[in-house]
Amino acid sequence: MNKVVLAYSGGLDTSAIVPWLKEHYDCDVVAFVADVGQGAEELAGVEEKAKASGASECYVVDLKEEFARAYIYPTLKTGAVYEGTYLLGTAMARPIIAKAQVEIARKVGADALAHGCTGKGNDQVRFESCYAALAPDLTVIAPWREWQLDSRESLLNYLAERDIPCSASATKIYSRDANAWHISHEGGELEDPWNEPSAQVWTLTNSPEQAPDEPEYLSVTLEKGEITAVNGASLSPLGCLETLNQLAAKHGVGRVDIVENRLVGMKSRGCYETPGGTVMMAALQAIDELVLDKASRSWKSQLSEQFAQLLYDGRWFTPLKQSVLAAAEALAEKATGEVVLKLYKGQATAVKKRSPYSLYSEDFATFGADEVYNQQHAEGFIRLFSLPSRIAALQQQGGGDG
Repeated sequence: MNKVVLAYSGGLDTSAIVPWLKEHYDCDVVAFVADVGQGAEELAGVEEKAKASGASECYVVDLKEEFARAYIYPTLKTGAVYEGTYLLGTAMARPIIAKAQVEIARKVGADALAHGCTGKGNDQVRFESCYAALAPDLTVIAPWREWQLDSRESLLNYLAERDIPCSASATKIYSRDANAWHISHEGGELEDPWNEPSAQVWTLTNSPEQAPDEPEYLSVTLEKGEITAVNGASLSPLGCLETLNQLAAKHGVGRVDIVENRLVGMKSRGCYETPGGTVMMAALQAIDELVLDKASRSWKSQLSEQFAQLLYDGRWFTPLKQSVLAAAEALAEKATGEVVLKLYKGQATAVKKRSPYSLYSEDFATFGADEVYNQQHAEGFIRLFSLPSRIAALQQQGGGDG
């Protein structure tokens, strides 16, 4: 290899990967850092860290707005939730990171890509599936599948032997991944599903017990399945998300603790915090309840499950993703309106909803007197609806003679 572009985070793993690549492949290493909203603290000094580790260059690319607009919002329209609980924050960020990494590789004339994913996780599949779709001509290097370094201690020793500075320590408990949509937590006591997460696991949201004792109400405006305003203030997709993150985190909204099925076959336990995303999902579901008929809602539930699976599996750059998104766009055509949500002690509840395309009619649904519905018509409907059961019962009573 002549030049390798490494997806670099500044953490322990990628700090060790830079010198390892140079030693084992005798190549120039270019570090690529994706700013997907993980926060200024995590990005502070990352260029200096990369170069101190041996990288010739370090590109920090701001992807936050594109991430919200072109990845989060389309996923929201599908209603995708993995295994009924996980809002796919880590999986959602991987395709945009991989795409930007490939673009840097083309820019600097690299002939290889590298990542710091372990051989046990989902991310190795996600990154490499995206590389395959976008840059099949580039070689992929996955150090965790090649080197003999197998613990935090061995990585720290490797760096110390080369006088490469690293702020990591051997006492780190949790593995975390943050972006504008969420933060995930794994490791430590979470590796035993019988252990309740301790207070130090959670970093983004208040616990419900510590949340305000008074509920907070907020208004969300939607246009064609996209959140466009919060409390009447028009904002970009990223602006809406950041505002809702701040409001919902205060009330402990968006915490989940799950054992999920990884793509590579094993189960893993993770705790996720997705405050703003939880509010957005609740708002979209509330509008769907108004504007989608029964058959359309059933179809969307199938799309949601399909999209959750393909996103979790790293199949963003595929015809299947394009197909499912096209269907979701069609269903979102009338997902316009306003939702008022109540934030209280870990819950985001839609308490008011309205849409110019609402199929709900009080004239028909009322328990009071009405002039639009003849209840006697129900008798014929029920008789036809239950006709298969009636025929089967008659057949049974007649001894199967028909």
